[in-house]
Amino acid sequence: MPLGLVDLHPMRISQRGLYALQALIALGRHYSDDVVKIHDIADEEHLPEKFLEAILLDLKRGRFVTSTRGVNGGYRLQRPPQEICLGQVLRMIDGPLAPFEDAESLRKRIQHDVKHRSLFKLLLEVRDATARILDKASLADICR
Repeated sequence: MPLGLVDLHPMRISQRGLYALQALIALGRHYSDDVVKIHDIADEEHLPEKFLEAILLDLKRGRFVTSTRGVNGGYRLQRPPQEICLGQVLRMIDGPLAPFEDAESLRKRIQHDVKHRSLFKLLLEVRDATARILDKASLADICR
């Protein structure tokens, strides 16, 4: 595989990913409360309410939050903040935590591109370090 075909884009957390983390932070701060209304999360975190609705539905499908319908309804975390790691959330919202390519693709390049093997090993180390940091950090860590 020629080196030029490597997708060398820096790892980016999308605006959607950032908003998801901010919403979870708000819910983490209110974990001992009953439920939090979308409007209150949007106000507290300065997020667009319509965009937040779609993000919370994704977080619900990902089993990070639960919802209650009705006048007194809202959202809450499905499990304690210390059991939710940022890596899980970002993978669900933004896909693999791969600054360049996914780990498997980089491993294949290491095997097959002898000339650039050391470069791909370094890129794999960057990917692994990023994943380790985000998988170690819990929602509780950033709610403090």
